[in-house]
Amino acid sequence: MPTDTTTATPVSSSGPWDAKLQQFHGGQEWAQLSNFVEDFSVTTNPFGMPGAAKLAAAHSIEHSHHYPPADQEPAKSSLARFLWPSEFETERDRLILGNGASELIDLVIRMAPAGTWRPGPFYTQYKEYERSARNNNFTMLSPNTNDKANVACLVNPCNPTGDYLELPELKAWISSNVLPGGYAIIDESMQPWHSEHFREHSLVSQREYVEELYREQGISVFVMHSWTKLWCCTGLRLGSVVCPTAEHMRAIKKIQVPWSVNTVALAFLNAVVDDAEYLKNTWELTPAWRKATVDRLQEQFPEWEFHGREFLSWIWIDTKDASVAEKAVELARAAGVPVRSGRPGYNLPTFIRVAVRHPAKVDVLVGALKAI
Repeated sequence: MPTDTTTATPVSSSGPWDAKLQQFHGGQEWAQLSNFVEDFSVTTNPFGMPGAAKLAAAHSIEHSHHYPPADQEPAKSSLARFLWPSEFETERDRLILGNGASELIDLVIRMAPAGTWRPGPFYTQYKEYERSARNNNFTMLSPNTNDKANVACLVNPCNPTGDYLELPELKAWISSNVLPGGYAIIDESMQPWHSEHFREHSLVSQREYVEELYREQGISVFVMHSWTKLWCCTGLRLGSVVCPTAEHMRAIKKIQVPWSVNTVALAFLNAVVDDAEYLKNTWELTPAWRKATVDRLQEQFPEWEFHGREFLSWIWIDTKDASVAEKAVELARAAGVPVRSGRPGYNLPTFIRVAVRHPAKVDVLVGALKAI
């Protein structure tokens, strides 16, 4: 099994990143490519921004000379209705929106009990949690340690590895890895891809469990979402966190800067939750396109290993050779279809991450990689 160091790896090219201060992320090369075709370096929905929500966002510019609503309404209630179709009125007081999940990650970790921090059980995961924990002077624990932590952060499904814990496994992991009085932050940003029944498999549906854990052990469970992936709106910056209690939500609101979610993002969210056809296409075609892409690459590169659950919007690939992975990244970029290298940030130089995309766009990527 590959081993990830727990420090950020400097970016080889200067690009837009300050390698000493920022955590590397995909999605930055497209604007510099004169022959750009498709961005395979990010895990966004292959169907692009939903049309009706995009139009609502554009129309909201007409009202952008006014401040956004300080209570985030009606968008917050609309998202609550999406998450809890029957119980949204009683659940929405635990929900708060943010300027992407990244803002909320930092806010929750800042108000967490001081001490130790640990990641999920996988050999690497999305690094923003670690970056925030380091900035807030937590003592970092290895994912392989048996020690419980004051704050534990698990990305589920795990980006980039594609691992996924079902609810019984997830609850067991929380019990085994979080100290009494601690915080468990579970990132379910990619979980809605699961299926139309995603809610039944999500911690969002487990209010009784969350309340009991807080009441009996003082463990606070936060469920984090970045909505910019599912609804392909990364430029808008839109996230949310479901808190264990309304009191926790108010504690976040107290330290959150006002109007952190702008008028355009709120208008987009308020509309997009009603686009059932978009989600139907996502659940039906993402697994099919993913399998077709894996099959094509596997036929061309039988020595490569392909990781991740079948419903996910990306493929995590171990090429087994750092020079091969580097060549794949170079060829993809040159063809206008950039992929995510596993070297910067994750320090896994034999790996690449490839987004699930329309088969016609995959043709360009597969053609480019034939030169390896």
